[in-house]
Amino acid sequence: MTTPVRIGVQIQPQHSPQYSHMRDAVRRAEDMGVDVAFNWDHFFPLYGDPDGAHYECWTMLGAWAEQTSRIEIGALVTCNSYRNPELLADMARTVDNISDGRLILGIGSGWKEKDYDEYGYDFGTAGSRLDDLAASLSRIRARLGKLNPAPTREIPILIGGQGEKKTLKLVAQHAHIWHGFVDAESYAHKSAVLAEHCAAIGRDPGEIQHSAGVELNGGVSRGEGVKELVAKADELHAAGITLFTVGVNGPDYDLSVAEELCRWRDSIA
Repeated sequence: MTTPVRIGVQIQPQHSPQYSHMRDAVRRAEDMGVDVAFNWDHFFPLYGDPDGAHYECWTMLGAWAEQTSRIEIGALVTCNSYRNPELLADMARTVDNISDGRLILGIGSGWKEKDYDEYGYDFGTAGSRLDDLAASLSRIRARLGKLNPAPTREIPILIGGQGEKKTLKLVAQHAHIWHGFVDAESYAHKSAVLAEHCAAIGRDPGEIQHSAGVELNGGVSRGEGVKELVAKADELHAAGITLFTVGVNGPDYDLSVAEELCRWRDSIA
């Protein structure tokens, strides 16, 4: 079965002094036909003024669940370190129910040291954070099976990352969606490694949707940039990626590139 192409928008919860800008962006994204609205799970801006305006991830997802009616929602991605895994499962189940089954549970091992230091989490090492994620994924899935009421569906798990020894192994074991930070050149190799991990546990790699971010290149006009972006999406789609996400920043949340990607999606359907 061919996986349909989907378009995501990461509405980055930074540099917007008013939450209403994000509320409006989600509404516009849903109205224009975007398939998934993501935010991210950080406590400070990732670029621009490092101490600029910023909002928390999961509180926002609860608001989006109530506000929207069609679009899927999720974090790209939740940091595993910031919440007890049983609590995170309960939060995900709750947002899933509020949204009538539109949550994607995006999760990763974490990387932004400032978040850890400012909020009192143990940063550890890249390896220890991945080991923690491995333990947490099993606990999250176990807790989802115990909650009353249950989730409305098997909540899709999206795992972000591309480490070949640990991260892609976790994708094979647990994920419905793999978000790789890849270009077309590196994607083929990473995809082959993921397929090897799937084969080792007897899983069909075709069960996992492949996802990637796309963005305008710097230093080009918007018109030329959009053409290059669509060409990049074409190349990634030919390689096997079917979920394409563009990031938009506050306070204006310009969705024109997402609109072009929706037109591209519809043209190849």
